[in-house]
Amino acid sequence: MATVTTIRPATRPGIVLRPINPTGVWSWITTIDHKRIGILYGTSAFVFFLIGGLEALLMRTQLAVPNNTLLDPGQFNSMFTMHGTTMIFLVVMPLSVAFFNYIVPLQIGARDVAFPRLNAFSYWVFLGGAILLNLGFLVHMVPDGGWFGYAPNSTKPFNPGLSIDFWNVGLQVLGVASVAGGLNFLVTILQLRAPGMTFMRMPLFTWTTFITSILLVLAFPVIAIALFELMLDRLFGTAFFTTQNGADPILWQHLFWVFGHPEVYILILPAMGIVSEILPVFSRKPLFGYPFMVYAVAGIAFLSFTVWAHHMFTTGLGPIATAFFAASTMLIAVPTGVKIFNWISTVYGGSLKLTTAALMALGFVAMFTIGGLSGVMHASPPVDTQHQDTYFVVAHFHYVLFGGAIFGLFGGLYYWWPKFSGRLLNEGLGKLHFWLFMIGFNLTFGPMHFLGIDGMPRRIFTYPHEMGWDTWNLVATIGAYMLGLGVLVFIANVFLTMTKGERAGNDPWDGMTLEWTIPSPPPHYNFAVIPEVRSRDPFWVQKHPELASHEQMSDTQHVQVAGGHVTSTEIPDTELPLVEQDEHDAHAHIHMPDPSYWPPLAAVGLFIAGLGILVTAGTATAPWSSPRSGS
Repeated sequence: MATVTTIRPATRPGIVLRPINPTGVWSWITTIDHKRIGILYGTSAFVFFLIGGLEALLMRTQLAVPNNTLLDPGQFNSMFTMHGTTMIFLVVMPLSVAFFNYIVPLQIGARDVAFPRLNAFSYWVFLGGAILLNLGFLVHMVPDGGWFGYAPNSTKPFNPGLSIDFWNVGLQVLGVASVAGGLNFLVTILQLRAPGMTFMRMPLFTWTTFITSILLVLAFPVIAIALFELMLDRLFGTAFFTTQNGADPILWQHLFWVFGHPEVYILILPAMGIVSEILPVFSRKPLFGYPFMVYAVAGIAFLSFTVWAHHMFTTGLGPIATAFFAASTMLIAVPTGVKIFNWISTVYGGSLKLTTAALMALGFVAMFTIGGLSGVMHASPPVDTQHQDTYFVVAHFHYVLFGGAIFGLFGGLYYWWPKFSGRLLNEGLGKLHFWLFMIGFNLTFGPMHFLGIDGMPRRIFTYPHEMGWDTWNLVATIGAYMLGLGVLVFIANVFLTMTKGERAGNDPWDGMTLEWTIPSPPPHYNFAVIPEVRSRDPFWVQKHPELASHEQMSDTQHVQVAGGHVTSTEIPDTELPLVEQDEHDAHAHIHMPDPSYWPPLAAVGLFIAGLGILVTAGTATAPWSSPRSGS
């Protein structure tokens, strides 16, 4: 017999409640509510997604035909630098953090993150760093050294303007936001899980958030050190990367890719977690091999720090280093392959419902698999040498990061939009969006495999007709415009939903996890009573014990809540009524932290410090430019 506790309304006369969810612009500036901060992150990331997409369309238009003159070489360099930097640091990462903020506390049964003010601070610092990164557009000094900023090409002798300084300072500020957010989510998941939610009962999305946060905390200090050393070289004439003064010409590459390859998994793991939430719900089956999925995520995180030099096979590392990094790169494909087979096994034999969210998740699996296969090819040094700096590499990482991360994140938007807004996105427009994305994506990046094999180099702003690259470049450009059209359809869907969308209710998808047990959108305090978790996929087990796996049912098969005015009823384990939570009673005794203007104020201080560095860089005289004494 299982005891299920039901909350009954309780009256507390004489208590006057203050508003706990104020409105207006000031309320958004001072908010420390994790859900509102998630919305701020998501909205900002989507704006930068439009900017990064426009930069990509300009590049594709330039390359649509031979000998085009839409962009000159310098403008093209600026566009691919800002496109890459924007999509990585201002789109995929903050959009993932938007999901972390909104969903993770709900999934673990918490009322907020561990450090709400630090959470708000991380958003405003992110916004300040993003503005610093893009300020170069206003003064015609747009970063142009590539999103990777290779030194010594990015040192003062080779790039004397301020464009690299905008890129450098912007990324340093963004790094502060990333580390602050990573530490916050680590403590939140470690300390604020609902009673009974052990690590092996956590949803997969919470697991990928936890692992991603570890990677953020460990990887970002490396790029921070590299950026700081580059700044010292550029401002004060130190010799970390200045080869004229004896620096190692590939030191920057080592530092950058020690950060850069864990960064790949920082970008893709959140989407993997989202897909791991979507596919079981729309297959009406528990996630296949949950423990192996958890171990695979942990294995990917560990191995991601051992593969950085596969980006450097052509730099002359020597046979021993090359062999080691080739082997580690092949090895990291194993946990990734485990996840792919587990997703396929989850769908196989299920009662699959092809909503837009499910289609995006399936598109993620298919496109990411293609990108993963070409990635395994590059674990072979001879193959990597052949493909180095060709469009084949561009095709590979876009299949991973667009076909993977972007498809997964859009799947999460369609899946959790009812929880964000209380309304359902239009499925007809959603499916049109998916097919425009799927067809446009493959038209854009599929031909790049052929162009790369045929020898088309990366980062060239034009090409002669005689090379025979005209047709596939035109096809790729048409595909890019289809992707842009898909984004416009999504925007139209959002605006239509805001005014005329169907009401979603608490649980429109028959969800499995705790976020679907509360109203949509959730109240300020999330849970009137903190739930007690006794199984994996607790809401699913509660609603459908006959469909739950033996593994899920091995513990007590229900969600039990404690506190408030209660009555208890003994019922069989197979009869598990939904938990009732009295929101009015909750207002009287739940304390939530007050809004605060200190987080944005502290972020403004960091922004001004960044501006000060840029002003110093603009007025400083480089040591090597002054006359040498006695010369």
